[in-house]
Formats: sequence, C-alpha cells, structure tokens
Amino acid sequence: MTDDHTGRRGLAELCRHAGEILTTAPGPLKRVRVQVGDMSVELEWPETPVHAAPAPQAADAPPRSTAELRDSPDARVIGAPLVGTFYRAVSPESRPFVEIGDIVEAGQQVAIIEAMKLMNAVHAEASGRVVEVLAKNGDPVEYGEPLFVLEPHDPQSGH
Repeated sequence: MTDDHTGRRGLAELCRHAGEILTTAPGPLKRVRVQVGDMSVELEWPETPVHAAPAPQAADAPPRSTAELRDSPDARVIGAPLVGTFYRAVSPESRPFVEIGDIVEAGQQVAIIEAMKLMNAVHAEASGRVVEVLAKNGDPVEYGEPLFVLEPHDPQSGH
C-alpha cells in the first residue's frame, strides 16, 4: 500500500468519527478541526451569550422602524451558532420556520444551518416578535452572524 492510499483511508475513518462526534455532541458546535497527518480532531462549543432584560416600552409609543429596533437595546438578535449554510425551511418547498411578524418562544426552532453535511437547528434564545430576517436562504453564515432581529413581546398586552 502507498502512503497516499493509507492517508485517504485514514482521512475517511477520521471523517466518519468526526461525523459521529457531531451527531452526538451536546448542542451546536462553534468549530470542528479535522487533520489527517497524526490524526487530530478538535471540537469547540460556542459560549452562551447573556441577554439583558428588555426595557419597558410605553403602550402608546409609536411603532419603531426595523433599523431603529435593530440598534435598540430592546432588540434581541438571533445569531448563527456555527459556520455553515443558512436555510429558513427544511426543504425548498416547505414553509419557513418563521416569518416577519411571527411570535417566537425561547427554544423554538427558527432556522437550520448545514455544516459538514449535517443539519443543525437554530433556536431562539429569547421570546419575541420577528421584525427582520437578515440572512437569505442558502447564504453562507459565520459564527455569531446576526440572522434574525426580534422585538420584545408582551403576551399580556399583545405587543
């Protein structure tokens, strides 16, 4: 056997193991590194961001523009939990997980990011109303890249 043949077989085996690790990993990964020479696999999970409580908004306040809300301390941004390809639905013919105006709850799936042939769910970290979708279906996204903007939602008032 040649070194090239052995290296390819080793790479295939390493990729198979990396795939198994990814499917059993607790939550989305920030980074995965696969190396063939001296066989190495590295995994890195993203840090969990801490969100401040939203400031109360007056009931008679005029509606804010999307740009105003995005820059507001009230805005909640859902960022990409890993590097990959962004999808708004499970398939091209399916309805998107969320649309502008939808109310989402913390933990609700809002999108998918494909990385290394694996589909990773993107979940809202907080509740709110979707006011902007920043990534287009099929766009490559980076870790932490803003995908959605939410405004605080008060179920008592309907706002």
